[in-house]
Amino acid sequence: MKVLVVGANGTTGRLILQELNKAGHETRAMIREKEQASELEKLGAETVLADLEGDVSKALKGCDAVIFAAGSGSKTGSDKTAAVDRDGAINLMEEAEKQNVRRFILLSNMGAGTPEKGPEELQHYLVMKGEAEDRLESSRLHYTIVRPGALTNSEGNGHIRAGENLGSGSIARADVAKVIAASLDLENANHKIFEILEGDQQVADALKSL
Repeated sequence: MKVLVVGANGTTGRLILQELNKAGHETRAMIREKEQASELEKLGAETVLADLEGDVSKALKGCDAVIFAAGSGSKTGSDKTAAVDRDGAINLMEEAEKQNVRRFILLSNMGAGTPEKGPEELQHYLVMKGEAEDRLESSRLHYTIVRPGALTNSEGNGHIRAGENLGSGSIARADVAKVIAASLDLENANHKIFEILEGDQQVADALKSL
């Protein structure tokens, strides 16, 4: 499968590229700056220059699936959060529909469904993620929406919990990447929204139990 990874230059995005390549997928990384290309190409990805807030048609051309792992970052203002986490995601969804790119995986956030319960400083971000989720659910795309808990930079062990209303907790970015890559091929993850935290089930087993 040829997979476009958006947000590929981020920490989690790079891990996703590695997992996809291990699984035998052909990867394309969408980048904003040429300087980002060489490192991602070393990870086995083709690179394409495009801006989430602009024309993304070239980035999607010839792809079978999209993974949206981009984020505006904690240091940006509310306008940028809306532009990237909601509008940028929706821009990609709409272009994917036009080009019949059927599979779309959205890396969201635990709390996107109930932003009012999140910390005040995160509520706008969670609302934007939730609105992106709503648009994806109503699309013609075969979607998976993954909501991880707090992300850590530990190595991960490939063992998670997956489901709804898991409560609070954390999960290694490496294990999030494994979940994203596994969800791509797993029919049971299609048209699903689920939370993930560190746990005691292997990724494949946890996803099959959804």
